[in-house]
Amino acid sequence: MTDVSASLPDAAWKTRFRRRLIAWFRRSARDLPWRRTRDPYAVWISEIMLQQTQVVTVVGYFERFLAAFPTTAALAAADEQQVLRLWEGLGYYRRARQLHAAAKTILAEHGGVFPRDVQRIRALPGIGRYTAGAIASIAWDAPEPILEANTIRVFSRLLAYRGDPARNAGQRLLWDFSASVLPAKHSGLFNQALMELGSEICSPRDPQCGRCPVASLCPTRRQGLQAVIPLPKRKTAYEDRHETAVIVRRGARVALRRCAPGERWAGLWDFPRVTVTAQRGAALRDQLKSAVASLTGLAIEPGRRLTTIKHGVTRFRITLDCREARCVGGRLLPGGDVRWVKISDLESYPLSVTGRKIGRLLE
Repeated sequence: MTDVSASLPDAAWKTRFRRRLIAWFRRSARDLPWRRTRDPYAVWISEIMLQQTQVVTVVGYFERFLAAFPTTAALAAADEQQVLRLWEGLGYYRRARQLHAAAKTILAEHGGVFPRDVQRIRALPGIGRYTAGAIASIAWDAPEPILEANTIRVFSRLLAYRGDPARNAGQRLLWDFSASVLPAKHSGLFNQALMELGSEICSPRDPQCGRCPVASLCPTRRQGLQAVIPLPKRKTAYEDRHETAVIVRRGARVALRRCAPGERWAGLWDFPRVTVTAQRGAALRDQLKSAVASLTGLAIEPGRRLTTIKHGVTRFRITLDCREARCVGGRLLPGGDVRWVKISDLESYPLSVTGRKIGRLLE
């Protein structure tokens, strides 16, 4: 049986580690827009955007978002549709809705001033232990540890931890290590250096150990275990799904519906989208008619297939047929969540990535 135990390094090791890591970061840190400020609002926006999203993708979104909503008050005052439109393409749209809700909470409960107390930060919508620690340490140099995907990998290798870092025992060990290795000063700089090391050097596959500033301190490198530490995540079991997006036309307008809470892409607008079991013929037409009537209140006559888009969402691998349809009756459901929209106005609506692709086919 593999020994999964690990012990924390001694004080001398930690001192060497801190010095080498910070010196490397000061020489090699990427110039990123959120690193040019210690404004907690900007730090917060960047940390939420960077969750499960690559840095190169986030840069442009961060700059556009801050230009549109430069302060907490500006974000709190914005319409949710504006927020979602600027978030469009980043995915995980719950993050944007929680950002908006948290901004309103900061305005209502903290006078518009971002709270400094970590427990109060954690009480805001969408903020957990890692994000609260990252904001507090980067903005105010608060001595708060962090643990996210990059540092989980770095710490597991620095401890040669063979257990599962996602389980309770692994999480306790890595959080303890993160707290124990924090320097007395410059904790924000140090935490950013840790994340940079994981992102740029200590990668999941083929880590750049020859360029690593702390390679001589790493037992995983000495033992040649980089390929097995950290323990690989279980592979996702994907489910194939066939869907149809229905472009219901009435003259120069198309029907859009706002996705309801609990649905995929809640809050965004989309063409009526149906999970289908039939692939062709009368059975498919009947499924589409019934589903579109339920979703929109409209009676339709399905038409030709425009295109097919293959994409993935979480654990689903989706084949999406995009079909035109003619409106032959019915009335939009009340409440404003289904609308006739001019094709020329689609650009102002927050859509999913596939919804935007369909919209551009119609231009």
